[in-house]
Amino acid sequence: MPLQAMPTARDPSVLATIKLMSGRRIEMQRRTEKITQEDFAARVGIGARWLREIEAGNPKSRLDDHFRCAHALGLSTGHLVIPLLFMEHQRVFPRGLLEGDLSKLETVCIDAIARHNLDTLSHQLFARDADHTPDD
Repeated sequence: MPLQAMPTARDPSVLATIKLMSGRRIEMQRRTEKITQEDFAARVGIGARWLREIEAGNPKSRLDDHFRCAHALGLSTGHLVIPLLFMEHQRVFPRGLLEGDLSKLETVCIDAIARHNLDTLSHQLFARDADHTPDD
């Protein structure tokens, strides 16, 4: 099955697709842990009806509720954050990635950010050392 790309970031269906896939992940993990909707909703601090809407991927659901639910289940939020970054930068995110495990991609992103910060810090330190060399 070929990977379908998400519509461009200007298309409102992008966010709807992210919420739909997030809702599926949340529901699947909740069921895996054998937690009822009522118990989980109480744990997260939302109503059971609203949890059903989140799990159904209702486009009107709030992203912060998706984050709270994912966090409460110990799920990574990469399935929300990474596509949002693509959307913000007007890039096309392959829809197939939303259905898979993003943990390796998350690790690559975190490592790239850490390397960038380390490179920036090293450059700043070396530049400062060069400015303070003793005169001969």
